[in-house]
Amino acid sequence: MLKINDLKAAIDGKEILRGINLEINAGEVHAIMGPNGSGKSTLSMVLAGNPAYEVNGGSAIFCGKDLLRMPPEIRSHEGLFLGFQYPVEIPGVSMVNFMRAAINAKRKYFGETPMSASDFLKLMREKRSVVELDNKLASRSVNEGFSGGEKKRNEIFQMAVLEPKLAILDETDSGLDIDALRIVANGVNKLKSSNNATIVITHYQRLLDYIKPDFVHILYKGRIVMTGGPGLALELEEKGYDWIKEMADSDND
Repeated sequence: MLKINDLKAAIDGKEILRGINLEINAGEVHAIMGPNGSGKSTLSMVLAGNPAYEVNGGSAIFCGKDLLRMPPEIRSHEGLFLGFQYPVEIPGVSMVNFMRAAINAKRKYFGETPMSASDFLKLMREKRSVVELDNKLASRSVNEGFSGGEKKRNEIFQMAVLEPKLAILDETDSGLDIDALRIVANGVNKLKSSNNATIVITHYQRLLDYIKPDFVHILYKGRIVMTGGPGLALELEEKGYDWIKEMADSDND
């Protein structure tokens, strides 16, 4: 589904990604962990097409197509979804209008007719239940006045409606209490299928208690320095990142 080869990227002239290699297949969940400044969020932004980041080398092939040559909206239509660490508020734009516009833009891209209002409202009702999103929240402006947990639930609700092939969740657990974390994680698990894949970017093991990864990758200084199974996250929880830093720095000496 996604094959990244020697991906390099910078922002404001500072190189952040220094050669990322990663392959993700349908049906898989990949967790990316690492200390602050290692490049985790940069990787998500580069894959989503944030124009602030400059790609200096490498490739990213998504479902057989050159992802890096696509504008951000085409990446979305093709099935890539980014859940933000800090979801933005869009005052004056209702969730209903926002999501219907997104759905119909995607349908137009594939040459399909717009979804009727009745079918869309039925879809909204069905997908709200995935993350226990209150109808009142779904009717308000996008994220306006939402708590941190409500914003993250809203992100997973959008993911449920858009049904992406690849979802990238950038520190979705940030700022969540235990109940909100459980609801968000359960929503992600309900949406998992053999036809899609998920990248979970996180600092902490606690999210991975709910969302079980098939692979855990450790990112350090812009490179993936270690890959393992779910046990690797538990080892990080026990030892911290210092042993990873020591190992990676000694390998570069």
